Amino acid sequence: MPELPEVETVRAGLAPALTNATVKAIDILDVRSLKRHLAGPKDFVKTLVGAKILGVVRRGKFLWLPLEIDGQTQPLALVGHLGMSGQMLLRKPGAAEDKLTRVVIHAETPRGKQIEFRFIDQRIFGSLAIDDLVGTSDGKPGGFSDGVGVGKWWQNLIPKSAAHIARDPLDPDFDSGQVWEKFKKKASGVKRVLLDQQVLSGVGNIYADEALWESKLHYDQPANSISSATFKNLISAIQKILKDAVAQGGTSFDEQYKNVNGESGYFDVSLNAYGMTNQPCPRCGTAIKRESWMNRGSHFCPKCQKARTRA
Repeated sequence: MPELPEVETVRAGLAPALTNATVKAIDILDVRSLKRHLAGPKDFVKTLVGAKILGVVRRGKFLWLPLEIDGQTQPLALVGHLGMSGQMLLRKPGAAEDKLTRVVIHAETPRGKQIEFRFIDQRIFGSLAIDDLVGTSDGKPGGFSDGVGVGKWWQNLIPKSAAHIARDPLDPDFDSGQVWEKFKKKASGVKRVLLDQQVLSGVGNIYADEALWESKLHYDQPANSISSATFKNLISAIQKILKDAVAQGGTSFDEQYKNVNGESGYFDVSLNAYGMTNQPCPRCGTAIKRESWMNRGSHFCPKCQKARTRA
C-alpha cells in the first residue's frame, strides 16, 4: 500500500499541473472507483465539471483537492485515496491508454493547456469522492500543501472523511508530545501503534519496519514500555526515513505504485529490513527474519531488535 512518501510524491507532482486548473469533463470507466461518493456517479460529474482546483493537500495517506464551485455554500474537495494499488497519472490528451484506468478527469490550466488526470487502480481498493470540508480540530492547516493556500479560506479545512486522521510526522504542526501521551497509554506492540492512523498518520508496514530497525526496537515491544528517550529516537528515525524516501520518490516493488509521470520510486535500494528476509543485517550481519503479523509480515533483526521488558 502506498504510504506517506508515495502519496507525497504524487501530491508534489499533481500540484504544479492542477492548481487553478478547471475541470472540463469526466470519463467514468469503472463506477467502483467512486464507491465512496455515496451520491453516485451522476452527482460526481455534475458537481465536479466546471469546478476550479485550488491546490493539492495531503495528510498522511489522504490526498485532497479543494474546489471552487459557482454558487457553493458548503466548501468541498475532491478526495483521493490510493488504497493498495492506486495511481494518479498526468497525461497529455491523446496519450496512449493506460491499462486499468478507472476515471479520467479532463482539465484546462489557466494558460489554456489541456491535461488529463487519470486514476488507475488494479485492485480497486482506492477511490475518488467529493466530500465536505470541515474545520480542523486545532484550527491549524488541514495538511501539507507546500505553501500553496497559505492564508486562503481552505487552508485550515480538512475533508470530513479524513478529520479523524492524526497529523503525520512530516506535518509542520506535528506534535510528538501528543503522540507520546498516547504511547504511554498503549499496551499494544509498538508497530501496531505506529500503524494506528489516529495516533500518527502516514506510516505503513514498510516504513514502520525500517524505523523499528533503525531504533533497535522489536515490533511487538509494548508501546508503553519504551522510555521517553527511546520514543524520541524512534520519532526522529521515522521522520528521517520518510524524508529520505520522499527524496527518492518513494518505494516501488512492482507496477502498482508510480509517480504522476508513470515512473517508479527507488527507495527500495535503501531498505535495511523490509523485504530483506534472510539477507544479512547491515548492522550486525545476522539474517533478517520475517514473521507473520496481522495478515502481513514484520521484518526485523533477531539480534539487534530483541523484545525487552523496558526499552
